[in-house]
Amino acid sequence: MKKYKARIADKMLSRRLLGSGAVLIQGPKWCGKTTTAEQQAKSVVYMDDPEYMEQNVELANLSPKKLLSGEVPRLIDEWQLAPQLWNAARFEVDHRDELGQFIFTGSAVPVDTSKIHHSGTGRFAWLTMRTMSLSESGDSTNEVSLEELFANPVADVFATNPLNIDSLAWLICRGGWPKATMVGKEVALDMAYRYYEAVVHSDISRVDNVSRDPERAKRILRSLARNQCAQVTVNTICADLENNDVVATNRNTVASYIEALKKNFVLEDSLAWNPNLRSKTAIRTSDTRYFSDPSIGVAALGIGPNDLVNDLSTMGLFFESMCIRDLRVYADAIDGTVYHYRDGNGLECDAVVHLRNGNYGLIEVKLGGEKNIEEGAKNLKLLASKIDDTKMKSPSFLMVLTGTSRYAVRRDDGVYVVPIGCLKD
Repeated sequence: MKKYKARIADKMLSRRLLGSGAVLIQGPKWCGKTTTAEQQAKSVVYMDDPEYMEQNVELANLSPKKLLSGEVPRLIDEWQLAPQLWNAARFEVDHRDELGQFIFTGSAVPVDTSKIHHSGTGRFAWLTMRTMSLSESGDSTNEVSLEELFANPVADVFATNPLNIDSLAWLICRGGWPKATMVGKEVALDMAYRYYEAVVHSDISRVDNVSRDPERAKRILRSLARNQCAQVTVNTICADLENNDVVATNRNTVASYIEALKKNFVLEDSLAWNPNLRSKTAIRTSDTRYFSDPSIGVAALGIGPNDLVNDLSTMGLFFESMCIRDLRVYADAIDGTVYHYRDGNGLECDAVVHLRNGNYGLIEVKLGGEKNIEEGAKNLKLLASKIDDTKMKSPSFLMVLTGTSRYAVRRDDGVYVVPIGCLKD
């Protein structure tokens, strides 16, 4: 199976190595961090190699410089097992005065951050990897480019969507796990469940050495799956747990579990977008909750593709989660960030892709249906009309990102309708 599918992160890693002494690649377990780093590393030490793990950690305490010695870029895999290597690498970068020296990879935040004495600013560059987008896994035609829409916001587009409701449901459940894209369909669906079981039985406790109950972790993940794509508080999750699972769980406990899930990159919330508006409007500033991959929520609920097809309301939430994952991957490649907008009047925008240069695009996610697409376009135009263009730029484009629409087109009113199966970075 030793086969490598090119990742959008490849070019991002190359660029960061050219401009920084060291690069930290972070993201969910099994998303491909180590494999991607191996493509560009010239030497490597695997900190979690069972045969040498104890010796590696001991050596990191006694003489970390020895672990950092080797042809560069040198990959330090699962570095969080010996966080003192961070300080040692920073020191080496300073004294070597060379770029592209180290690549650090890790699936979790270090347990003991007290051993990190310097932020790494100026020496380390950060790169967040996610599970594969549909473009990377080969499930998109790649005919509509997000970057090109920013470069030419009035461009005509046309592409044919290869996906239908059944294939979308399967892709949601499979997730973007690289190994899952290389095996048969039935085996592919197992991988998200294996990941989920690893999280609840091991990772959620190991991330900060706090013992946590797997069954409670499962209940909290189920609640998060029921409340994904929404600005829900910890109190809301507690109430949902009591309503659906009977067992009462106090707020601090739930908050602790959610924080551990974030440290493991199981959850990745979207920050609220706060634009300049023409009139005073209360903007909701709470983060919007998403799983880093939609298949995690599917596994938490114990459902499959047929269940989604038979419950399109639930499928719509998981479809939005998949779209946000893909948009984050594509936005990263063009120095962008994905935000969420919701105001006190109920006006909402599922994704605001905001670039470093101040340009931004407004995107509504709709699984399908002409009525829903029309509603999405209407909301986008309403939000665009509220923006004070004397204080900030107007949106570069408006897009309804769909699942089942047959074609990617630019409508007469300028709104793009683009199937997720046609999009790329």
